Amino acid sequence: MVIELPCHAPEGRKGGADGDSRLPRNIGQREMHRSAQTRALLGRVAGVAVLLAAGLLAASLCLASPSDPTQIPNIFKPQSTPAHSIFHLSMLILAITGAIFAVVFSLLAYSVAKFRKRANDDDREPAQVYGSNQIELAWTVIPILIVLVLFLATARVIRSIQDAPQPPGAIEVTAIGHQFWWEFRYPALGVVTANELHVPVSNPANSTPTFLTLLSADTDHSFWVPRLAGKTDLIPNHPNHTWIDPQEAGLYIGQCAQYCGTQHAKMLLRVYVDSPEQFKQWVEEQKKPAVSTDAVAEGRRIFETTACVNCHAVAGTVANGRFGPDLTHLMSRDTIASGAASNSEENLRAWIQSPDSFKPGSLMPAMQLTDHDLDALTAYLVTLR
Repeated sequence: MVIELPCHAPEGRKGGADGDSRLPRNIGQREMHRSAQTRALLGRVAGVAVLLAAGLLAASLCLASPSDPTQIPNIFKPQSTPAHSIFHLSMLILAITGAIFAVVFSLLAYSVAKFRKRANDDDREPAQVYGSNQIELAWTVIPILIVLVLFLATARVIRSIQDAPQPPGAIEVTAIGHQFWWEFRYPALGVVTANELHVPVSNPANSTPTFLTLLSADTDHSFWVPRLAGKTDLIPNHPNHTWIDPQEAGLYIGQCAQYCGTQHAKMLLRVYVDSPEQFKQWVEEQKKPAVSTDAVAEGRRIFETTACVNCHAVAGTVANGRFGPDLTHLMSRDTIASGAASNSEENLRAWIQSPDSFKPGSLMPAMQLTDHDLDALTAYLVTLR
């Protein structure tokens, strides 16, 4: 007798063609999932690499030697005692924060590599650890110690700069911030100038520091020459003080570091560190009255009969204004408009004709002079050396 048994498809192959394709489809899904994980990991690594590259590029730009180092306000090349103190404090802070970054980044990289999501993960959370006294004590005490060290180091530097005694031979300067230019007065020397501060070099053999009293004529400003000293604010009705002792002759560039209005970015200042002989000669020349000749008499008349005298002063004339820079020795300066342009006859004429073309929003009005009067006035001003 023949018994016919029903035919059953082998396990895993039920459903004909659909059963045949299930295994390859599952494999393909796993491969796609693994590929997505790999791409995500590579994206994170690329992002970290970009951040590191940006940090290295910023550091290289800070430490690079520019073609004209006098034009770069570089805090990493101090040339004065206050700047040296701030530089050493900055290096300490960079070392501590760099070590913190290295530790945190290493732990982060280890965690990303060690505990990344794998293909056979069941999506359950790992074991949660609570109440570790050692860990909680560590992440409380260590940050407190770090903050305490930084606080004490910073307080020591601030105190050493602010409480420095003024020696008998120090130069005294009153710096007044205006929108948007600098006024410098030497009370003991009888000299007034603008935007360009001249001080003598100070070395151990001939220590001649410069002590500055900082005032503001209108709003908040900030005196900052990175290679000579840190930022010190100029606050209305609140005198502040700082000092510098430049140890190398040369030109040092500074900037108003407190937003003070439209032309804050072009409120530059220049500090000329002269040898003792050069500084003495500069003071003698600045004390002299303005030179006047008959050849520019018409230009002087125009200057003295227009609104120029309301803002500017020229020694030996009726001009005695205090709102704008003193022009007695205007052409002895390298720049005009607080460093916005070089001091040439062409730039001076264009500045008088249209100040907004150099510094939009500056408080100097356009005088609306005819070409003839403008030429005559410019010819007079270029004789003020």
